Amino acid sequence: MDPTEKAPALNPLSPPSAFSHCVRHLAFLWNLLFLLLGLLTLGIGVWGMLAKGWLQGEHLAPMGSDPMLLFVLAGLGASTVSLAGCLGALRSSACLLRFFVGAVLAFVGLEVLGGLLLMVARQQLRDALQDALLLCLLRYQEEPDLRFLVDEIQRSLRCCGLSSYRDWESNPYFNCSAPGVQACSVPASCCLDPRQNGSITNDQCAFGVLHLGDMAAAGVVHLGGCVVQLGAWLRGQAGGIATGAAVLVLLEATGLLLALKVLADIAPGGARG
Repeated sequence: MDPTEKAPALNPLSPPSAFSHCVRHLAFLWNLLFLLLGLLTLGIGVWGMLAKGWLQGEHLAPMGSDPMLLFVLAGLGASTVSLAGCLGALRSSACLLRFFVGAVLAFVGLEVLGGLLLMVARQQLRDALQDALLLCLLRYQEEPDLRFLVDEIQRSLRCCGLSSYRDWESNPYFNCSAPGVQACSVPASCCLDPRQNGSITNDQCAFGVLHLGDMAAAGVVHLGGCVVQLGAWLRGQAGGIATGAAVLVLLEATGLLLALKVLADIAPGGARG
């Protein structure tokens, strides 16, 4: 070969392979699915807050304790990250893809940290759970979603209050000194049989039960509290929780690998930022 001849130059903008095209479209569809799920979660949270007047300046002070705020934050975070992944794969934007990869890694790190906290700080988490249940108990009438949550827990676990049914005396509506008809009562979800004739819920089945002694009240409501029952239920669901966490990490890892493959394909060709 003549040394004066130049070797044929490689084309840095050679078209990507069919496999790269497939990965790029799969990454776009993968993130589009999670974008829709994030927007759905965000919509549920905003709808719940609008239904209770949070966004109209009426209840801004206690908004931080509203469960709907968790839906808003989770939906906003998921939709933002998924949108970056969608646009990054669609426009071959290295900047957006790097943001997506960094955000997913941050989420995975937070999940791992949360798992470690669950194992290390069990007693502190149990105290935090008890404080959260106490807040639900105190705001039972004011918050429809908290009332639904408390009723479902008490019905499902057949319990009442935190440590016993008498914890409901701390609620200003159920306290025996309250002026309303619910004074000295507990919610109907505490009743042994909250339904009348097997179908209609009897909301007055626990009226006046705090006037009774423990022996008489045992024939009307569940006496045991929900903290112990909920802790036992969570321990029983440990396998399912671990499986769900593993599936979540697998989904995040799949999206991460797809984004890294697209990023590797577009980097040599001068990706657009």
